[in-house]
Amino acid sequence: MSNAKKMTNPRKMVVTAMLASIASVLMLIEIPLPFIAPSFYKLDFSEIPAMIGGFALGPVAGILIEAVKILVNFLINGTATGGIGELSNFVIGCSFIVPASLIYKHKKTKKNAIFAMIIGTLSMPVLGIFINAYIMIPLYSELMIELDQIIQMGTDIIPFITDTLTFCIFCVAPFNLIKGAVITLVTAFIYKPLSRVIHKKS
Repeated sequence: MSNAKKMTNPRKMVVTAMLASIASVLMLIEIPLPFIAPSFYKLDFSEIPAMIGGFALGPVAGILIEAVKILVNFLINGTATGGIGELSNFVIGCSFIVPASLIYKHKKTKKNAIFAMIIGTLSMPVLGIFINAYIMIPLYSELMIELDQIIQMGTDIIPFITDTLTFCIFCVAPFNLIKGAVITLVTAFIYKPLSRVIHKKS
């Protein structure tokens, strides 16, 4: 039996809730990357607790942590993006956490954990290109900013950008790669000691 299975359901719920609370706080700390993407794309560290939960308790826990942090943040701060930014954060976060935690679940070694997070990191920009190009950016342009303005914001940063797809390739994909790399680096350093605390018998 895995460590996650050995834990009682109430303990799993408590750990999941604690990690979701931490993720909600970390989501408040946003760092713009103006050299890569327009200001409405901001780096936060809320996927780190979700990744820890996904590794320790399985992908469902990781998804729940993602969902709860979005809900809590929405209730506390509302939204400046018509809900599009929050939805995108959830979908792209899950695109990292789900494949990474599924891979790690089958072989729980440090080497496999790094491999799993590399796969998760690569899945973020790939999925992010299509999700943003065909769903999120069109929705955002309907609710918030004209599409031409969004494209121009990208062109001001990277001259190669001429349309929605190139915007996603040259802005969104590098942004998600940086985010994935940060999550991977931090999680690689802190997961093992935190895992011991999470699975410690009371």
